[in-house]
Parts: sequence; structure tokens; C-alpha cells
Amino acid sequence: MNSSGLAQLESDAIHDFAQAMQGDDVPAPPPAPWPRSRTGRLNLDVQDAKNGLGQLVLTLVQVLHELLERQAIRRVEAGSLSEQQIERLGLTLMKQAEEIDRLRREFGLEEEDLNLDLGPLGRLL
Repeated sequence: MNSSGLAQLESDAIHDFAQAMQGDDVPAPPPAPWPRSRTGRLNLDVQDAKNGLGQLVLTLVQVLHELLERQAIRRVEAGSLSEQQIERLGLTLMKQAEEIDRLRREFGLEEEDLNLDLGPLGRLL
């Protein structure tokens, strides 16, 4: 105990702290599902982080692509585009979709990986 009468506890593991606060009769929580180093810090794999970031960026690009497609359809239906503009817009959207698909394959992702689950809001795409 320190001079103020309070016990001091130093530990890298949070479950040790929880056990000390709750008493010895409480079982320790299961180990963390992610790898940890000896210092208690996350031990992230660079490749996993790269793929996770790639998945996030591609998901955002896919969402923007879907919004552009919907806007293009509205403009075509409204009659505000010439035949040449419609043709150019269609080709651009097709090339964009092909590039998104190529990047998705390069990151080793499936199409479903870009459709994030937003919990109560449902699926993103």
C-alpha cells in the first residue's frame, strides 16, 4: 500500500486489473482475439492492415460509383444529355467498374467484401 492507504497495481494486462478490482473469485476473461506482443500492445500484421485499408477505400469508391450511376440514369431519363454525352458517360462508368473490379481482385477481395454490414441500417450496397 502507498502512503494514502490505497493499493497500487501495475500490470500490462487489463484483465489483471479487473480481477484485482472484482476479487479473486471472478474468472479471468478469455484472451484477446487479436495477437499481442509481450508489452501488451497490438501486434498488427502490415499485410492485414494494407488489405483492410484497401477494402475500406474500395468500398468507398464502389459507393461513389453507384451514386454516379444513379445520377447518370436520372439525367438520361430527364433528357438533359445528348446522345454523345450518354455514350461517353456509359463508357466511362463501364471502365470505372472494370477498374474497381481489377483492384478488388488484386487485393484478394470478393464482391461481398465491399458490401459492409451496417448493423441496424442493413447492408451498404
